[in-house]
Amino acid sequence: MTQSNLWQLQTETGDFAELCNGLYQREISLIAKGDFVSVQSVQARLRSLPYYINRTAHAMTQVAFQGLSPLQLDSQNASWSAKQGKKPPLTGQETLQDREEACAWYLQKGLCIGLPVPVLIGDHIIIDCIDRIDLDKSRLRTNVGGWFSLIANKEVNLDKERKNQLLKPSKRIMISACAGHRWQRNSQQVTIIPSLRELLLSCSINWKNFKKPLAI
Repeated sequence: MTQSNLWQLQTETGDFAELCNGLYQREISLIAKGDFVSVQSVQARLRSLPYYINRTAHAMTQVAFQGLSPLQLDSQNASWSAKQGKKPPLTGQETLQDREEACAWYLQKGLCIGLPVPVLIGDHIIIDCIDRIDLDKSRLRTNVGGWFSLIANKEVNLDKERKNQLLKPSKRIMISACAGHRWQRNSQQVTIIPSLRELLLSCSINWKNFKKPLAI
């Protein structure tokens, strides 16, 4: 099967149409509630919607069709679904030694700009991406989370502070982020739907090697 035939097959499926419809409804609602500085800002956002929605719907159907993700495609809600654990999947991320290992993972060679990475923000984990690496100062920047030091800080306590924290990718963490799982004081909360940007990033996750994103 050629790439063009694969694309034609996907666009003819109900999943692709449902994804586009769900994404449009959600994005239009967000724009309607948004605080924009000018009419031009709204127009620019609307002009870009068809491109990003079609690209995201295409990527999600392609990932699901090829079995490249452990997540279940929920085309009706335009999202991913997965079983939620009773507690946040932060085991192996909490002690000073854990954080040193996480920092060491990010200090290794081979990481690229645009790599999807998990960031803990408040009561849930998001899929962010690296947009700058500064090894001279042992730090990196993600698009949403901002700058993160790659020198482990013994003062940070994830359980108590719940500050923005760059996490080391793992299957459980990435699944929770992609599915919008949330917790409050280790109790499950209603899931949230990741942003359009997060959904698109989720399609480039290489579940066999988190350092090498997929080209979708």
